Amino acid sequence: MALLTVTHTTVYRYKRPVRFGEHRLMFRPRDSHDLRLVDAALTISPRAKVRWLHDVFSNSIAIASFKDAAEELSFESRIMLDHFGLENPKFNIEPYAQTYPFSYPAEEIPDLGRSVERDFPDPERKVDAWAKAFLNGSGQIGTQELLVNITKAIHEQFSYARRYALGTQSPVETLEAGRGTCRDLAAFMMGAVRALGLAARFVSGYLYDPALDNTLPGGAAEDAETIRGAGDTHAWVQVYLPGAGWVEFDPTNGLVGGANLIRVAVAREPHQAMPLQGTFFGTADDFLDMDVEVRVTRG
Repeated sequence: MALLTVTHTTVYRYKRPVRFGEHRLMFRPRDSHDLRLVDAALTISPRAKVRWLHDVFSNSIAIASFKDAAEELSFESRIMLDHFGLENPKFNIEPYAQTYPFSYPAEEIPDLGRSVERDFPDPERKVDAWAKAFLNGSGQIGTQELLVNITKAIHEQFSYARRYALGTQSPVETLEAGRGTCRDLAAFMMGAVRALGLAARFVSGYLYDPALDNTLPGGAAEDAETIRGAGDTHAWVQVYLPGAGWVEFDPTNGLVGGANLIRVAVAREPHQAMPLQGTFFGTADDFLDMDVEVRVTRG
């Protein structure tokens, strides 16, 4: 178990005071057997009225409504939690599903169906070909071995690049570019495993990097080789395996299991798990810039 604190700050700046529409926030994780929320605080400026709800996936959502105009809009979320993630766990997969291919039980298919469907087009079957190359020509392989190989291959074959623009690349775009953000690489892995008939979900949250806990006076980490995606919001994938349930895979870092992953939102597609989204009333030129800072520390 680890006690972790996450501070997530987002600041938007404008040329002149503008009015704001509703903003939708996904900062608060759900309690689970591997995560227990100890404390949470949310600070918003200018002052906002906040209401809470659960979305269709039971994620915790805050809706902020504003009356006052301002030149700056800021959100600071601070959560403290007990984390029980496992590193490289051995999955307790049902015997019939330990070797790929396998079929999900008939009673689970209605609930898993949309998580197997592919929302991104792949007319030339490029993602299919990439995924099926892991079957070694025999058509059969250990299920855990298959998913571990795919996770590590994405980490090794694709470069990581931050991008704050809205949207997620399609799996085909990521394959052709050979690079992407963590959400692009997560979407690519989802496309790949769904091409193999497996149920996958998109996960948004945070990543704990022990190397960033020990910083020098100037702010530089003692270990410059940090985990990809630390210091920002992070995205990864869950795949449903009978007997093991929804299992975490982080293709950006080639990691299996949720040892350093702090799960906040789980959804069928990336656009359903955006940490923060909203509108302002003004011209496009009114927007100047934005800053995002995420810090995850032990204790």
